[in-house]
Amino acid sequence: MVFVKKDKDENKDSMLRKFVKTFLEENIVDEYKKRLFYIKPSTLKKETKKRWNYLKKIRRQKKDE
Repeated sequence: MVFVKKDKDENKDSMLRKFVKTFLEENIVDEYKKRLFYIKPSTLKKETKKRWNYLKKIRRQKKDE
């Protein structure tokens, strides 16, 4: 939950800016998208393994160059 306190002489625009900034910093949108659908643990494992293998491949290519 994001809360923004109003300071003295602060207008709505600056409060909205603060709200958006904290909203983005806390990655609420990403978390919402993650929890939108259930992902089986085995599928999650496969995806992370693919990602690691891809990163390894890229590192090897850079190393060889």
